[in-house]
Amino acid sequence: MKYVLICFFTIACIFTTANLNAQTTIYQNPEASIDERVEDLLRRMTVYEKIGQMTQLNISMINTTGAASDVVLDEEKARYLIRNHHIGSFINGDAVPPETWFTFIYELSRVGLEESRLEIPVIYGIDHIHGASYLAESTIFPHNINLGATFNPIHAYATGWVTAYESVDIGHRWGFAPTIDLGVNPLWARIWETYGEDPHLASEMGRNFIEGYQGNEEIAPYRVAATGKHFVAYSDPRTGWDRTPVQLSMQAIREFHLPPFQAAVDAGIKTMMLNSGEVNGIPVHASYEFVTELLRDEMGFDGVVLTDWADIEKLVDLHRTAENYKEAVYQSVTAGIDVSMTPLDLNFNTALKELVDEGRITEERLDESVRRILRLKFELGLFEYPFPRSDRLYRIGTEENRLKALEAARESIVLLRNENDVLPAKEPNLIVVAGMSANSKRNLNGGWTLTWAGGTEEQYPEDMHTIYTALQKEYPAAEIRLIASELRSSANRDLLDSADLIIYAGGEEPYAEFTGNVTDLTLPSDQLSDVAFLSESETPLVLVLVLGRPRIITPIVEKTDAIIFTGLPGFEGGEAIANIISGRVNPSGRLPISYPMYTGHFSTYNHKPSAISSSALYPFGHGLSYTEFDYSDLQLGSHSVGMNESLTASVTVTNSGEVTGMESVLWYITNHVGRISRPVLELKHFEKIELEPGESTRLEFELVPQKHISYPDRYGNRILEPGRITVRVGDLSKEFMLVE
Repeated sequence: MKYVLICFFTIACIFTTANLNAQTTIYQNPEASIDERVEDLLRRMTVYEKIGQMTQLNISMINTTGAASDVVLDEEKARYLIRNHHIGSFINGDAVPPETWFTFIYELSRVGLEESRLEIPVIYGIDHIHGASYLAESTIFPHNINLGATFNPIHAYATGWVTAYESVDIGHRWGFAPTIDLGVNPLWARIWETYGEDPHLASEMGRNFIEGYQGNEEIAPYRVAATGKHFVAYSDPRTGWDRTPVQLSMQAIREFHLPPFQAAVDAGIKTMMLNSGEVNGIPVHASYEFVTELLRDEMGFDGVVLTDWADIEKLVDLHRTAENYKEAVYQSVTAGIDVSMTPLDLNFNTALKELVDEGRITEERLDESVRRILRLKFELGLFEYPFPRSDRLYRIGTEENRLKALEAARESIVLLRNENDVLPAKEPNLIVVAGMSANSKRNLNGGWTLTWAGGTEEQYPEDMHTIYTALQKEYPAAEIRLIASELRSSANRDLLDSADLIIYAGGEEPYAEFTGNVTDLTLPSDQLSDVAFLSESETPLVLVLVLGRPRIITPIVEKTDAIIFTGLPGFEGGEAIANIISGRVNPSGRLPISYPMYTGHFSTYNHKPSAISSSALYPFGHGLSYTEFDYSDLQLGSHSVGMNESLTASVTVTNSGEVTGMESVLWYITNHVGRISRPVLELKHFEKIELEPGESTRLEFELVPQKHISYPDRYGNRILEPGRITVRVGDLSKEFMLVE
């Protein structure tokens, strides 16, 4: 492969030395401060060069065929766009081998420097959502809904760390993750991209991903930028369908939806992608209130704001707040966007240039955005290290990284039901496996894997296990029989009756964004029928749900002996599921969402008192184990606490069972009275522990009223009122008074 054997450091040294030897400008001097370099470069740029930096185009604009899956550069296309339109960034592609990505990014970087009058490097952005998911041979982690189910932030950190470690050398310096929307509407097709329905859980997981990704020191001399998605309140549309309108009070947005984004800002996230929809009648891409006043002025975000795919033009044809594309550009740029993911034409460049020429948008406004874009490129070291490198590609898909993904998958599996201790299945002679997900690799991974809406079965690695093949590995002495068709045949009926265990793996096929819109949350009727048929056998039946959101299973729950919620556990998911079934691994996952009982009524665990009930089939935080954990001796440091003081709560947790297990210890509060009605429960702290049989540990939670009890009004002012507060952990609770 061309360039594969090129020594990166030789290229870097030649490039840097050439610049230093001919150095006449501040911005090319790595010894100057970033502020000095940005301002020096900015004043040398033309208006159209600045507009080019604000434009992001898709790979199909510069590859040989125009297909999104083609990762082969057409140099003439790239030269034209960079020379004549000064394009500053490109995006996406397909899961091709690292050598292919290296060659593509190397050639693009070279053309970018050759054709840029001021030698401004291009930056490449990509949807690495759960690992380097657009890179063949990479490590693929569980999706965010699974990471939330672990209640263990180390797995979010590891996902970010490994993603940077495996993708940075091939030139992927800008990752469009993490998604820190809340998974509050089970109909929403992107709920699996979230960490769950709780703002504290999403905040902690998102922060850890960012710290792992942007803070990875092993990728030096490179650095990478994470992207928080999708600012803000994207995930609670009235219809449940993607990109449809949201109607929420500003108080609810501030209390529930803003905290994960504020946590991301506080963690130093470098870029933010906007909500594709509209909130309270205003598309976020056209909202000065959200983008500038809230995100920048109030929350303190000083990084790059990015649109989502073609969302400026949607102001014309979807939201209809702009009469034409030029007006849409005017609305977005004045709202505060920095980079337009255009991504398939040059209309943004043309329209923005006309708006500047007409005096409707000033060059000073362009400078605000370009200053942030240039700062990002300097902070990432692109001016000193603009080329990818091929001497560390052996770090992609290592066994060490795979084991991190496997451990995350194992901890993410949630055992919902286990009647008569059917699981673990210790020494079966015959296991029958059936269902659409039984022998599917793609179903275990969902969307944003290898391609946008999930790759074909043939695209997945040969050595990746399905549930069926993983069970064969897990039980080498047992017979594992797959029923791939004609479930109800007489031969299969006899087989089912003679088996020791039936495993039915149902769920959903992969989808992404609007392709996952559904009109009915019920598990498809053919699967309900299959489970009902299988339950007629005397053989114990285990239902394995491989899906991105909770589908309604209420009619068949009692027909099963055990139910496992696997979410979308990634490349190692098959092995993790088999480990749980056999008991090699004790399940420790907890639901990061409320699993609804009905299609027509659902609410989150932290609903308001007037909602009466959450009507959950399985509540937030539910998850069974093969051992038992007892909570005892809950103590509070005082019966009352002042508003500017703190209170220590402590509890003893004991593994009273017979096997080692991990327990997610979840601390909740209930604020009994508030001028704005308070949720019936609020998660405020969690930690995951591992205990041997008979082992106990004492845990503490320091409750700070200003942090854990106060809440915002619609303007963001914090409210903290005296009153009765209950602390809950496990099955225990104690009250104290908050006093002035």
